[in-house]
Amino acid sequence: MKVSRFITSTRLSVLAVVCVAALSTAACATRLDTRGNLPDPERLAEIKPGDQTKDDVVDILGSPSSVTPFGSNTWYYISNRTETFAFFAPEVIDRHIVMVKFGADGKVAEVDTIGLEAGRKIQPVERTTPTHGNQITAIEQLIGNLGRFKKKGQKPSEPDPNLPDPYSP
Repeated sequence: MKVSRFITSTRLSVLAVVCVAALSTAACATRLDTRGNLPDPERLAEIKPGDQTKDDVVDILGSPSSVTPFGSNTWYYISNRTETFAFFAPEVIDRHIVMVKFGADGKVAEVDTIGLEAGRKIQPVERTTPTHGNQITAIEQLIGNLGRFKKKGQKPSEPDPNLPDPYSP
């Protein structure tokens, strides 16, 4: 009887270890994520410079991902594919940007495609904007607030007559 229980508990232990290992491996699987608006190559081939207007391009490719802020003469269709492994930061594995430029007459002037290789890494500025005031610790803030609150039954303090009324227009 004792041997039978030992074998059963050993089997359950092995089964539990196998299940935990399988779940751990499945949790670390690579995830692929596609975002953006990448037009089909067949649809993109329909766009001919000098023939289509902006409305025609919207009918063929759909609305753009982004439009230039001034003049709106360049439309961007942007698509990203990222790969994420476990808890690490996502890595961009593929990027396509289709630029559709329009002329002054409102018709397509140029269609260009840019890939991931055209991207550049930028280094953000690490400056900080200084602020006025005192830099105090959390303990100093807690101690500084002691005694600032009115006690139960105490009348509110009168406003300083030398200060302007913040509620007057």
